[in-house]
Amino acid sequence: MKVSTEQNVHSNLFLGQGLTKQQAEQIYEQGKEAVIFALLKQAQMLAEKNNLPAAIAADPSTPSSQKPVFVKPNKDDKKRGKRPGRKKGHKGSRRQQPEKTDRTVEHRADCCPDCGGKLKKCCGTRQRIIEDIPEAVRVETVKHIIHRDWCPNCRKAVEPVITDALPNSSIGNGIVVLSAWLHFALGNTISQIVAVFNFHLQFKISAGGLVQMWHRLSDILLKWYEEIIEDVQQAGVLHGDETGWRVNGKTHWLWCFTSTTATIFTIERSRAGPVVLKFIKEYFDGVLVSDFWYAYNVLTCAKQKCLVHLLRELERVWKYKDSGGDWPRFSKKLRRLIRDAIRLRKRKDELDEQVYNRRCERIEKRLQLILEQSWSNKNAKRLLKRLHRHQDEVFTFLHNADVPFDNNFGERSIRGAVIMRKNSFNNRSQKGAMTQSVLMSVFFTIKQRGLNPVDTVKKALQIYIKTGRLPQLAEFAASND
Repeated sequence: MKVSTEQNVHSNLFLGQGLTKQQAEQIYEQGKEAVIFALLKQAQMLAEKNNLPAAIAADPSTPSSQKPVFVKPNKDDKKRGKRPGRKKGHKGSRRQQPEKTDRTVEHRADCCPDCGGKLKKCCGTRQRIIEDIPEAVRVETVKHIIHRDWCPNCRKAVEPVITDALPNSSIGNGIVVLSAWLHFALGNTISQIVAVFNFHLQFKISAGGLVQMWHRLSDILLKWYEEIIEDVQQAGVLHGDETGWRVNGKTHWLWCFTSTTATIFTIERSRAGPVVLKFIKEYFDGVLVSDFWYAYNVLTCAKQKCLVHLLRELERVWKYKDSGGDWPRFSKKLRRLIRDAIRLRKRKDELDEQVYNRRCERIEKRLQLILEQSWSNKNAKRLLKRLHRHQDEVFTFLHNADVPFDNNFGERSIRGAVIMRKNSFNNRSQKGAMTQSVLMSVFFTIKQRGLNPVDTVKKALQIYIKTGRLPQLAEFAASND
């Protein structure tokens, strides 16, 4: 009777959010068992719906921004490893006073603020320095009177070059560079930038006008982009990462190759190895740090695979995949091996060189023993196949002090672009994607080298407008150290 009732309810009605009053009456007419079945089914569907956010939040691969607030655990202050802020009794610090004062304002009270009585003037004073933005901040409009004089030798009229703006442009270099920095380095949307200029700076500008000026700026700085590519190719330790991107509604990939002094971004249609060979030499002399994505296998250089990705994969299998059979033993051995290797690397300076080398050999032998054993769990076999393929790329960091065991540096470098992707909704054209790649690379690299991005690009533009040649970024940076 129960099976027939379930089949009848399923065949005639739709249980869930779309249940109507008429359908509920039909269930009631079928009798007591149909009503009970429908109520239990509704309760089950409601429970599954409520548990879905918790399941998503529990997945270690789910970004924190995609987890519902109500399923995130509350942190207990008593369990914090380190409290924020400095320790009690530390030496005080405050903002340093500026070296130059733009204007001075004197203040004198008219009467006593307590009793209202008349005051007698004294010589005592005190100073208070306040830094603020002027009340009337406006874009400066400058009329340039350009004199044309006759050159008897060349037999033509000549005039000086105006370096404050690009040729045939009424918008100064400061506005172009500042707006580009706000968008491509800080991730502000075009509408936000237009609002700042229109309302705060009292300068009317359109979104289309900004985009066209950014394209011109990108074409000029393309030589710097090529120079950054050469610097990346000569890096001793290089980090690589990639993430999804959209260009005119089609799936593309944003690639990031970064070292301590240079970062290159490129938006490509492919996520395969040819993109890596396009920007990195096949016989790269340094060490490439990346995740286990197969595209990086085209390089024949030394590599370090991110061990955090491997630990995260072990945790994901424990929670969401087949963790039966010999998986607990496999997972325990591999996790302990990775953590012992990381702990050994942190103690390298404390140990004698021979002792350290012997322990590194022991770590590598333990990995070999794991690879030689036969494991029955399908997830253990899958990870075992990955370890066989990258056996020589797991513990490179033990023998090179500059190589980390994770790819956090690469992921942090691409994070700004990910935030920008969420705000700006990617690109609408291939030209926009190229401009995005060039200006992001230039601004990120200039910041890495400790220079002011806006001032650096502005000075480079002045040299370019005057001489027709863009100075090399390395020379420009060296002259400003």
